[in-house]
Amino acid sequence: MDKFIGYTCSICQHDYAPDEVTYTCPKDGGNLDVILDYDAIRKKYQPEDLLSRANPSIWRYLPLLPVSAPSGDATPLHLVGGTPIYSLTHTAEKLGLKQLWLKDESRNPTASFKDRASAIVVTRAREIKAEVVVTASTGNAGAALAGMAAAVGQKAVIFAPRSAPQAKIAQLLVFGARVILVDGSYDDAFDLTVKAAQEFGWYCRNTGYNPFTAEGKKTAAFEIWEFMRNQMGTGMRASSNSITIPVNEQRLAIFVSVGDGNIISGLHKGFKDLHTLGWLGRMPRIIGVQAEGSAAIANTFHDFIKSGSEIIHPVQAKTIADSISVDLPRDGLRALRAASETGGTYITVSDQKIISAISDLGQIGVFAEPAGAAAFAGLIEAKNQGWLEADSPVLVINTGSGLKDIRAALQAVQPAPIIEPTLDALKRIFP
Repeated sequence: MDKFIGYTCSICQHDYAPDEVTYTCPKDGGNLDVILDYDAIRKKYQPEDLLSRANPSIWRYLPLLPVSAPSGDATPLHLVGGTPIYSLTHTAEKLGLKQLWLKDESRNPTASFKDRASAIVVTRAREIKAEVVVTASTGNAGAALAGMAAAVGQKAVIFAPRSAPQAKIAQLLVFGARVILVDGSYDDAFDLTVKAAQEFGWYCRNTGYNPFTAEGKKTAAFEIWEFMRNQMGTGMRASSNSITIPVNEQRLAIFVSVGDGNIISGLHKGFKDLHTLGWLGRMPRIIGVQAEGSAAIANTFHDFIKSGSEIIHPVQAKTIADSISVDLPRDGLRALRAASETGGTYITVSDQKIISAISDLGQIGVFAEPAGAAAFAGLIEAKNQGWLEADSPVLVINTGSGLKDIRAALQAVQPAPIIEPTLDALKRIFP
């Protein structure tokens, strides 16, 4: 069965065959949605056919992915996904919430959500026999591509702004990718990557450009759906013939940080796939969280509520959360719709609140980088603003490990004291 049957442009809705286009719509530059053969999938599979599989990785959902399973022995490419979801009971009580969970994407092989996209893109690259895969990245997407490429011997080239955290650059180099530091912003690196791909015939992984990136990121939606089926009952299920949802049932609210917009649009795509198949009763509300200094999509969302305009204007991004620091979000339109079409919203948070959230998450045993902590800061802000009802079940996504950015982590804590190696010196601290 050929599951992948084409693309649809997110702007003009024009359909393309799989071999007609590679990246974006040639008519208007719109991002492309991968279209699966939903009728054929529905006839061949039921949810239990996927959920009964022993494989805990993203490949558990292979019938819903537009690529074949990667061949060869087990490598990090085969281990992406299956990240844990923690129940934060005490934190929920402090915030006045009934149910609160956190999905920790730092448990992926290169410690970020971006492994999901890179696993699918590298697999696609092998299918089309691409010699080199290239991407622009502030660190995480590049590390994910470098790690997944190294696992299967795929050549990778990474363009990163020279301001990217050293821990992230170190990952790129250790994985053996060819790393080029650009004296400019992420957006500058993005544009150069596209030109390089066109010039040298490389396969471009850029988020908000390559349609297969969202196909990787949607797998987190599948994992959330699977987990919540057992937590919320009918709200995350659908019968084979009809969808029945109690009127008073609160929908799951998902908080996720947003930069270029590809993660939130990928989540939305995953839930839409499930809904189209009749396997999901009601869409969860998706709430995007942006740093105040990089809030192009959030700004547009609130304008959209007033005027209906979906035009996204670039900003001059400046935030401690480098992973979501973007002047012009390349997947902004779909990211906007992820919130508007699910009854969600956009929240902005200051860098200081992001730093505080790093500490807050640390107190419950989760070490988040600034972008991951931004989602938790957004939850607190939404609750303080009265946007979130107390009985709303909530899930927050931590998109990456705090080990990615030690400089930011150290701003969230008090420095450790330095003492002489004597008991008297210790007693001055613990009298």
